[in-house]
Amino acid sequence: MTATPAQHGPDGTEDLTGPVTGFVLSAADFPTIYISGDNASMRAVDQVAERFPVIDVAVLFAGAACTPLLGDAHLTLTSDEAAEAARRLDAHWVIPAHFNSWAHYSEGADQLRTAFTDAGLTDRLVLLSPGEHVTLGPQVDADGC
Repeated sequence: MTATPAQHGPDGTEDLTGPVTGFVLSAADFPTIYISGDNASMRAVDQVAERFPVIDVAVLFAGAACTPLLGDAHLTLTSDEAAEAARRLDAHWVIPAHFNSWAHYSEGADQLRTAFTDAGLTDRLVLLSPGEHVTLGPQVDADGC
């Protein structure tokens, strides 16, 4: 398990939001899993992508969480940013988390579907409801490989 950079909100708000951390879980002969934590920084995503060139599963905290403390700024990734993070990480599978059940989320499953569709990444998106289970198989490209 490796702690990774994360930033809960835009630059300059760290004194208000406090420190946060993401994680990469990796082991020989197992998929590499990135858990973004409460990250809203694409710079942090780029740092993870640079250090870990293969991300099999990305669990991205999305939902564009907002709080009056930061006005219009987001504490977590927007749907469009989650799709862009998926592209930058070249993640085989993307499981958004942290996008439903709380009032401070400003985007949900519909916005995530739209963002991933617009980005041409619907084949990577795995939307789960609370308590739902999924088994992920190998990602197959258009050539069947």
